[in-house]
Amino acid sequence: MAQTLSESQKSHQQLRVVIVGHVDHGKSTLIGRLLYDTDSLPEGKYEELQAICKRRGTAALEWSFVLDAFQAERDQSITIDTTQIWFSTDSRDYVIIDAPGHREFLKNMISGAAAADAAILVVDAMEGVREQTKRHAYMLHLLGMRQIGVVINKMDMAGYDPEVFADVSHQVDKYLKSIGLNAAYIVPISARHGDMIATRTEKMDWYTGKTLTGVLDAFEMTAPPISKSLRFPVQDVYRFNDEERIIVGRVETGIVRTGDSVLFSPTNEKATVTAIKIWPDDPAKVEAHAGEVIGLTLSERIFVERGHIGSHEKNPPMLSNVFRASIFWLSAKALKVGNSYKIRYGTLEASVVVQSIDRVIDTDDLAQTEKAAEVGKNAVAEITLRARDPLPLDPYTDNQRLGRMVIYDGYDIAGGGSINMEGYPDQRQSTKPVSENIYKVDHLMSGDARAQNKGHKGGVFWFTGLSGAGKSTLAMAVENALFQKKYHSYVLDGDNVRHGLNADLGFSPEDRAENIRRVGEVSALMADAGLVVITAFISPYRADRDRARLAAPEKFHEIYVSADLSTCETRDPKGLYKKARAGDIKEFTGIDSPYEAPENPDMVVDTQSNSIQDCVSQVLRYIEEQILLPEEAESSILGQEKALAG
Repeated sequence: MAQTLSESQKSHQQLRVVIVGHVDHGKSTLIGRLLYDTDSLPEGKYEELQAICKRRGTAALEWSFVLDAFQAERDQSITIDTTQIWFSTDSRDYVIIDAPGHREFLKNMISGAAAADAAILVVDAMEGVREQTKRHAYMLHLLGMRQIGVVINKMDMAGYDPEVFADVSHQVDKYLKSIGLNAAYIVPISARHGDMIATRTEKMDWYTGKTLTGVLDAFEMTAPPISKSLRFPVQDVYRFNDEERIIVGRVETGIVRTGDSVLFSPTNEKATVTAIKIWPDDPAKVEAHAGEVIGLTLSERIFVERGHIGSHEKNPPMLSNVFRASIFWLSAKALKVGNSYKIRYGTLEASVVVQSIDRVIDTDDLAQTEKAAEVGKNAVAEITLRARDPLPLDPYTDNQRLGRMVIYDGYDIAGGGSINMEGYPDQRQSTKPVSENIYKVDHLMSGDARAQNKGHKGGVFWFTGLSGAGKSTLAMAVENALFQKKYHSYVLDGDNVRHGLNADLGFSPEDRAENIRRVGEVSALMADAGLVVITAFISPYRADRDRARLAAPEKFHEIYVSADLSTCETRDPKGLYKKARAGDIKEFTGIDSPYEAPENPDMVVDTQSNSIQDCVSQVLRYIEEQILLPEEAESSILGQEKALAG
């Protein structure tokens, strides 16, 4: 039995390890034996265990009884809740989280794994990789677990055969690698007999690797992430009198110091930290690191509330009202497009709507169903969520602390997963011009005067749709028809603009957003000058189109040039889809970058079902309705009536 050191001799590091695996593969037995072999059982527990086994007529000690806290669990022989228990090796302290393997109790497994620094996946040597083995492994993948060890249990039942170990090890390793995980160690054990738990055994002298305790001691502690950008989710605001306010929360990542300028998202308000408060009070406290619970006093009375996230001005969280998520769904009620849910990460709670179900993944064979109608219980999926207002967001790849979220349906936990901003831009915009001493100058001609001079009003007719939907073809044909009718018009085309005005921009989400921002502002100026401006841009993000509308709110008309992806790929006039499918073009809209179709466009033109001539006629009619002056419109109506009468 392993010797333990005194508290004064031991390191006070504490590693949290979750134990997962298929039901009946021996997790609870493993933990019970691990506690015994490390001399970590509470006093009298071993004798209690002997008495229980004797009373139940069990010949061998049932180590799983150590953790089965409920009579119902013993009767059902399944673990129905996570159990946390402390034990120690010579190297450090541990918190072991026993997560249930039965699929009905998957929710508890998730909550346990989310709090862990490392994981041990238990696999039965006789049964090999099973459904729950794969599902639990995929959950570890979604939760971002990177320190994983595997134990092949019940080697005694397999006669300690090295070929059985090699075969099951290959199964596990193959599946883990297919989902982007890597087992740092794979150990053959017999939890019932204690083989390779804390001591080596002659029964498996063919295995020369670490014991289980050796594997645990080899895992690295998760260091406080002080090297990352500051993230300070606000828990509460304490008001002691009319003057003093203390912003309370935990520093999740980074460092904050007295004198720092702190930006709070999503409001974009900032103030200087005048003091760092802790309890009991320490006036000398001028710095707080990740993991510390503190209070901040600020130089200004800015608006801050629970859920806001403090950061430095450099490298703040992204702001967006739309984001992707890789989720696992636990509710018996299927997740569906259009449904509303509440999400929680850090201290923030927000209502979101499911915009799309982009992919449902079968954890057994990794088969994928794209654009599914719903996500059923215990399924894994990639979805897109939309909130009413911009949220401060950190992708999981950037910040593991705040990149995980829980999804609620009413008051019940319905699912969870990780935040992903792939394909979406940061919507954080500066509210002030970078330059100073700028003043607006009023024109001497009014909009009405310009309209009377040209014989029609100006306007922005914003064509949006997938590449290949026919935006440019339609725009040029409409411009020609307008020109023949003596209207002052001009087309701003995506490719043309990128040769000049936006030649400095690429195709990242941020560059796409800036591309549309510039075009929106230019279009507004041209419409103000009295021109009929037709824009032909994919403009994939609703938020960017909404921002373009704000540049000319009374003159802006969103026209959705509609054709589905398969039709656009069939057309592929520039060969771009073929290149995107081959991987030669990255972040191509509709393939590996999202397109958000308009929810309530001013007009829909179906180029998939109608000829170009019919589409031109429809758009021309709509534009004339918007730009004609009252007397011109009346004349046009009379002309149409005469034509019909004739």
